[in-house]
Amino acid sequence: MAQQLTAKEPNAEQIAEQKIYKQMGVTDAEYDQICGFLGRRPNYVEIGVFSVMWSEHCSYKNSKPVLRKFPVTGPRVLMGPGEGAGIVDIGDNQAVVFKIESHNHPSAIEPFQGAATGVGGIIRDIFSMGARPVALLNSLRFGRLENERVKYLFEHVVSGIAGYGNCIGIPTVGGEVMFDESYEGNPLVNAMCVGLIDHDKIQKGVAKGVGNPVFYVGPATGRDGIHGATFASEELTAESEAKRPAVQVGDPFMEKLVLEACLDLINSGIVLGIQDMGAAGLTCSSSEMASKAGNGMELYLDEVPQREEGMTPYEMMLSESQERMLFVVEPKDEAQAKAIFERWGLHCAKVGKVTDDGRLKLFHGGELVGDMPVTALVDECPVYNKPSQEPAYYVEQASVDTNRYAEVTDLNGALEKVLASPTVASKEWVYNQYDYMVRTSTAVRPGSDAAVVTIQGTRKALSMSTDCNGRYVYLDPEAGGMIAVAEAARNNVCSGGEPLAITDNLNFGSPEKPEIFWQLEKAADGMSEACRKLNAPVIGGNVSLYNENAKGAIYPTPVIGMVGLVHDLDHITTQSFKQEGDIILVLGETKAELGGSEFQYVLHGVTEGRPPQIDLDVEKKLLDTVLGAIQQGLVASAHDLSEGGLAVALAESCMSGRIGANVDFSTGLRSDIALFSESQSRVLLSASPAKAAALKQWLEQQGVPYQELGQVQGTELQIQVNAKPVIQASVAQLEKVWKDAIPCLMK
Repeated sequence: MAQQLTAKEPNAEQIAEQKIYKQMGVTDAEYDQICGFLGRRPNYVEIGVFSVMWSEHCSYKNSKPVLRKFPVTGPRVLMGPGEGAGIVDIGDNQAVVFKIESHNHPSAIEPFQGAATGVGGIIRDIFSMGARPVALLNSLRFGRLENERVKYLFEHVVSGIAGYGNCIGIPTVGGEVMFDESYEGNPLVNAMCVGLIDHDKIQKGVAKGVGNPVFYVGPATGRDGIHGATFASEELTAESEAKRPAVQVGDPFMEKLVLEACLDLINSGIVLGIQDMGAAGLTCSSSEMASKAGNGMELYLDEVPQREEGMTPYEMMLSESQERMLFVVEPKDEAQAKAIFERWGLHCAKVGKVTDDGRLKLFHGGELVGDMPVTALVDECPVYNKPSQEPAYYVEQASVDTNRYAEVTDLNGALEKVLASPTVASKEWVYNQYDYMVRTSTAVRPGSDAAVVTIQGTRKALSMSTDCNGRYVYLDPEAGGMIAVAEAARNNVCSGGEPLAITDNLNFGSPEKPEIFWQLEKAADGMSEACRKLNAPVIGGNVSLYNENAKGAIYPTPVIGMVGLVHDLDHITTQSFKQEGDIILVLGETKAELGGSEFQYVLHGVTEGRPPQIDLDVEKKLLDTVLGAIQQGLVASAHDLSEGGLAVALAESCMSGRIGANVDFSTGLRSDIALFSESQSRVLLSASPAKAAALKQWLEQQGVPYQELGQVQGTELQIQVNAKPVIQASVAQLEKVWKDAIPCLMK
């Protein structure tokens, strides 16, 4: 086979002899497999294409055995894993489309563009399905904010998210941020997008119809992002900074044009298949679209719009330049497709055609420069069952008594310290940079349990949240995985939403380490069980492995993105206490569970022991009961108890309502443990005096334990434990501590 060579590109013999493929993340065994598929040695273009398609980021070769554990079907699921995003029916011929993706490594070395292009990529996943994006969320993890590099990363990641989302006009309505030294040097930047679609507009990334033309739309291809997929599939090292060119550069204004033009194209009814050029760019979109249709594809690389001189086939195929899409129409519809894009000021280039030979063939300069079986690239990637081993630390933590710490008697001071912890503190510094009201459908803004976005023209709304506590997952991956799903469900229910399904982002260390792979397996076991019990199937997601720093792996962080359906706008509920005199109840049982808690971390400087345990049957009953109470109109406010336990939940409900509370908690536990334990399956409710009796009767009928704590009143938070005053603080003072924490650290 002829090959276009430049001075930089070795030939097939040099690739083999010098083992150049290893620099691309291909092992000796994988290289031999590739030779077997081709019946010869691959040239430079082909080994590049195989290296990105067989990277963990594109192939999930290390995680597929784990992902198979997840429940992926359900009566509402219209599309599960395998396409750009999952789709769930919400009635009335409408569906919700959502997915979460990571951009961790790019954000570690170029935080603004790394985060911005993460947002851009997830938006394309949604509109490539035919859906209009209606909301963005994110889940972020950083080291301690006392570290100057962490401050830099935090500031620029948030700016990147804001810059892209605000410019494209999609509201960023929610998310979460956690700070822990485990994430030093390897931040996590997970972006989620939610869209709405009518059933008859659903698209797939499939190259249908032999002989049909393949079109490229979007900005010209440059050299940015080359080998971005393999960069995301290796550990960050001191040399990673040199890979800054592997980080793509985003243009949200261009993406807005591409979004509107693609939705116009889809609405015209002429598109047969469409997919965004995300990870691995033109390589991934072309080979995956051909594979899903059982077809082949020819690409004529001279026709690919190029913004840089002398680009090689290798560079064009591996570039991850942003805002680009690939689509297929019939020949008779070419003119109409071009006219649609011209109307939006976009160039639409015919770059290939669908074939029946099952091969991806690349032509450049009149020569065949690549010829590979599509199935070898997409369907026959190697899959590894990595060795798994229970870590020594996990065994040791079982014997740690998390209640052995000396009793903290200054609980006013303890509450202020926990509220000032950046993980618990107000995230206004973050979300005030986001336009969360654009499109005017945001019903619940950032800062409550879940965001809520209304569905125009209906009485329905969507609740949505991202959740995970990496400390819990580190201390007990299976319990931590369950809790991540359960907390997401609890946040949606407390906002009035019926949980529908989840998308997950599995952020873990290197799967080459048996202890890390064990964490991944066990977390997936816990997540799977929770998804089954709570009727929330996994409809898609992302795996991000090799998240390590000089000290080792990050805390295992399987982030859960969940969407719920609010059946009527009257059911929308927030965490803020509403009226003087409202009755306050806490549902669920409080146990002595400080392992992995914010109190343990802030007051005692450790993360140790076992995290709170969870009974999923108890959780399911709680969720059904709370949602039933909300739908009956019995609830004034609802708030999940999570980081910081009961004391923080009470403070947050007071601060968001700008009103005080006077409560007395009866318990057999020590006061500090009782107020800051993070026991699961607990919710704080308030109800008007007129409805409190009916609410209590409902709870008793459902068999959910509760305790009446007191009432909403005044301007102070007053907490007694067993009739003994332990916390008395003005809500204004608590709010000042809570709101000032992050801005003060960022100065």
